[in-house]
Amino acid sequence: MKRLLLTALSLIGSIVVFAQSAPKPYGVLPSQRQLNWQQTDMYCIIHFSVATYTDKEWGYGDENPKIFNPSNFDALQIVGAAKAGGFKGIVVVAKHHDGFCLWPTKTTEHNITQSAYKNGKGDILKEYQLACEKLGMKMGVYCSPWDRNNPLYGKPEYVTEVYRNQLRELYANYGNLFMSWHDGANGGDGYYGGAREVRKIDRSTYYNWPVNWAITRKMQPGASIFGDVGPDVRWVGNEEGHAGETYWATYTPHAPDAGKIPSNGYAKDEEGTEGTRNGQYWMPAECDVPLRAGWFYHQSQDGQSKSAYTLLNLYYKSVGRGACLDLGLSPDKSGQLSDEDVNILKQFGEILKETFATNLAKGATFKASNVRGSNQLKFGPANLLDNSRYTYWATNDDVKTPSLIIDLHTAKTFNVIQIRENIKLGQRIEGAAIDIWAQNDWKQIATVTSIGANKLIRLPQNITASKLRLRITASPVCIALSDFGLFKEPVHLSAPIIERDKAGNVSIRTDAPVGSIHYTVDGSVPTINSPLYESPVAFVDGGTVKAISFENKDQHSEIGNAKFGLSKTGWKILADQTTSNAKSAEYAIDENIYTNWNTLDTSHIITLPQSIVVDMGKQQPIKAFTYLPRHDKVGDGIVDSYAYAISNDGITWQTVAEGEFANIKSNPIEQIIPLNHVYNARYFKFTAKRVVSGNGVAVAELGVEIN
Repeated sequence: MKRLLLTALSLIGSIVVFAQSAPKPYGVLPSQRQLNWQQTDMYCIIHFSVATYTDKEWGYGDENPKIFNPSNFDALQIVGAAKAGGFKGIVVVAKHHDGFCLWPTKTTEHNITQSAYKNGKGDILKEYQLACEKLGMKMGVYCSPWDRNNPLYGKPEYVTEVYRNQLRELYANYGNLFMSWHDGANGGDGYYGGAREVRKIDRSTYYNWPVNWAITRKMQPGASIFGDVGPDVRWVGNEEGHAGETYWATYTPHAPDAGKIPSNGYAKDEEGTEGTRNGQYWMPAECDVPLRAGWFYHQSQDGQSKSAYTLLNLYYKSVGRGACLDLGLSPDKSGQLSDEDVNILKQFGEILKETFATNLAKGATFKASNVRGSNQLKFGPANLLDNSRYTYWATNDDVKTPSLIIDLHTAKTFNVIQIRENIKLGQRIEGAAIDIWAQNDWKQIATVTSIGANKLIRLPQNITASKLRLRITASPVCIALSDFGLFKEPVHLSAPIIERDKAGNVSIRTDAPVGSIHYTVDGSVPTINSPLYESPVAFVDGGTVKAISFENKDQHSEIGNAKFGLSKTGWKILADQTTSNAKSAEYAIDENIYTNWNTLDTSHIITLPQSIVVDMGKQQPIKAFTYLPRHDKVGDGIVDSYAYAISNDGITWQTVAEGEFANIKSNPIEQIIPLNHVYNARYFKFTAKRVVSGNGVAVAELGVEIN
């Protein structure tokens, strides 16, 4: 009888253990639409509008719609190139800040029906929709809330009668959308129906975003809403394409001013990079970055698109940190992507395919220090290899720092490690380490401080091992890991780095030794038959230098390229004509992007405008000016409204260019200001009329192009 009782109790215990319930969710959790967005991993945002034809980043709003007339717009070419790159969807910029609508809207005359494209019968949005449907790609839309054309902008009627109706039209007519994308552009100077004035709004309340979001939820319930404050997807806080190494999908947005409500364009952007541990909302980050230097196509940026391996690096820093990557594509005036950009996307897609085609951990056996309820079927580590993001290895509630031994059985060489959590149960883990078994002991090769939806660890060198160990080093609750993978990124040579000193001498180097480096100085593609780089090359008049490294005739790197203006040899600052502290003024022409001419001062107010005068030493044929904002990730002093003047005696001045540097706060790249014709002058004056923030001006480099 006693033996029967013990047997019964043992059987009951086994049933209880086997029926162990799932771990309790930790913190806020994702919705189904957020899970769908997360699995998209990568998509592209496409900027193509009147700004393509005016060579601007932000149109002013006074553009004649007739200028929009692509000779060969091809949505299939654009969407197909994105798909070849491994991207799963596109976001169409249906209306940018200039107010020009790419669909036949009833809300404004400033739309495609007034253009020359297809004699006013075109609909760019519909062409994108059909291309996406044909190629099996997702589609989203972006309709800028700021409208520099509309006379109602700044009044309540603009939001209620124009902007919201534009959203309704887009939601109703272009299929099931996976995203409704919104940015933080919130008023400023513009055309506004001919008023040509500055209009400011209360960034916290003007658009009443919850009402706009309710329209999205009703008409496109599957669409994730992106913005600085989500509510589904947040901005990562930079336009460089990367999330923080420590990255949380949870987030609590804050307004810049205490007591105010955060909103799109009115939040502490820098907090979005890492997110908020145990934040108030599940609000993962999108990492947006243009393939070219700017978001719209500019012929001056041809040959400078990010390389396939640069995109791969961004992939690891965005998708590989748990966020999604949003790559900006910019069709040219014909309405297609350049061959250069198409080829880069194809190469990038091929590298991704080759890297992640085979999980080298497949076939491994696992030995876990703990399995929840000893239920190997439901919670065992074999779930890490079943290609599902939501089956998982879990531990008992009191086991928060378990370990897992992965036996590959044979030695395998890898350089990428993937780990994922089942985010349906929240983001739980705060630290982990990877070891390999080598020389009869465990050797640590990597650590992470967060995991979440996806963590890709890109190792600095190849690792060969037959046994690994995963250790969870910090977690407030038991774990729920869904995936483990080992991958091998193909061998490649890095593109050469091209630099020039103030004397005008160009030097070319690589991160690691190579067999040879070959270069061109006329913008042509270098080959093994191009000049061999052996020592610095004089390049005083500027232009484009391209270089390629070879290990042997069959193994070569991507092409490195750099564009230079006129050499600054002999240049100097005229201190008596520079309305600033001349002490640091020489930094503006020293060919060092990390030094600044800086007039910022906290002790007293600096009055704008501020000017700096450069003496080039002799008369030069000036075709364009260049301005590089400070390069230290600080916004104070960055100029966004400017004027350029020229002189041959340093006394009498002629203004030859003035305007704005659009989007320079978020994308602080070198600005090129082409002139309407070539001017001959010895002196030029750069005047900062307005800065994005701060008290004073900061300039990294000023330059001139003569060819």
